[in-house]
Amino acid sequence: MFAGSIVAIVTPFRNGRVDERALGELIEFQIANGTDGIVPCGTTGESATLSHQEHGRVVAFTVEAVKRRVPVIAGAGSNSTDEAIALTRHAKQAGADGALLITPYYNKPMQEGLFRHYKAVADAVDLPLVLYNIPGRTSVNMVPSTVARLAAVRNIVAIKEGSGSLQQVSDIIQACGDRITVLSGDDALTLPMMAVGAKGVITVTANIAPADMAAMVDAFAAGKFNEAKRLHYKLYPLFTALFLETNPIPVKEALAMMGKIDGELRLPLSPLSTESREKLARVMKEYGLI
Repeated sequence: MFAGSIVAIVTPFRNGRVDERALGELIEFQIANGTDGIVPCGTTGESATLSHQEHGRVVAFTVEAVKRRVPVIAGAGSNSTDEAIALTRHAKQAGADGALLITPYYNKPMQEGLFRHYKAVADAVDLPLVLYNIPGRTSVNMVPSTVARLAAVRNIVAIKEGSGSLQQVSDIIQACGDRITVLSGDDALTLPMMAVGAKGVITVTANIAPADMAAMVDAFAAGKFNEAKRLHYKLYPLFTALFLETNPIPVKEALAMMGKIDGELRLPLSPLSTESREKLARVMKEYGLI
């Protein structure tokens, strides 16, 4: 259902408010350059510091702007199951094609708690759900056996896997087969993950290089492995530079360098350091983006 290069889109701000004009232009930039889907209000979209009203508006605005040209998978995760259900219900009401749900952070639930959390959301809202495992952000790793249990739930259709472990990816695919689609949660591991069975990526890098990210994924899917490898190594300096500091600090600075957004962040995120900015600017210039 969801595959290819799917952008985790930033939320542009101007003077403390969501900049809808800039967001609309970013959406058009993505669609024009072959992006296969858009995720608003994910980690890259600074969902943690959006008010509930802003979160709902960004999702609804994205659905309206996309006009069904590509799928919209709304970020709807929370460390409160009730809140995750409410955000997922809103995503459905707004017309999103699916919802992305991060594992509950800070609470550090056991595997049974993770299963019950996702099962509760799936039972409450009839919408395709994408699990999101990223232990580096949440302090909990959803293990393959838990993913396999959840793959039996009808409307849990995919997982964004960001553990950084190809062994874990292989274990998930071996345990689940075609019952769930695996998407990379780490741009630099997209190609290796596709080699063991993933079907694409939910990507940060596509914010600034959407055509090349889409071309890399499409090339691998078409069996053009040398072309996919060439694009992987072309993109690799961006993969590194966009994670010099906590995401989305570098990618918002990169988009500001390209003149696409203001670059404003919300505390507790702080502006990119001078040293990192110089490194990012050098990579962006060498790539031809600025």
